[in-house]
Amino acid sequence: MLFRFREFRIYKEALVFRKVIYGISKKFPKDETFCLTSQVRRAINSVVLNIAEGSNRNSDLDFKRFLYISLTSLEEVVACLDIALDENYLTVQEHRDLIIKAEELGKQLIAFINKLRA
Repeated sequence: MLFRFREFRIYKEALVFRKVIYGISKKFPKDETFCLTSQVRRAINSVVLNIAEGSNRNSDLDFKRFLYISLTSLEEVVACLDIALDENYLTVQEHRDLIIKAEELGKQLIAFINKLRA
């Protein structure tokens, strides 16, 4: 099936989280446009895009490699959120809520990775 990634729950969840990240990053100062805003958006896009790209690989092992890249990109998103909190671009509550969502997505990625054959 072409574009099978569109059926994966993890892909759909990653798209939802991407929207959240784009929305919250609009609050960042204009002088962060080409730095933190751009970085967090590239990282969240990498989460989504690696799920898609890996889904059409010849083996589950190869697909797992792309899912691990998604997971490391999600870690990059979290680091960007930590920086945003440190710079007072986010409130403590906004940060906490985003970290919870990132952890949920990360757990889903890990579960999906573990579900694939070795």
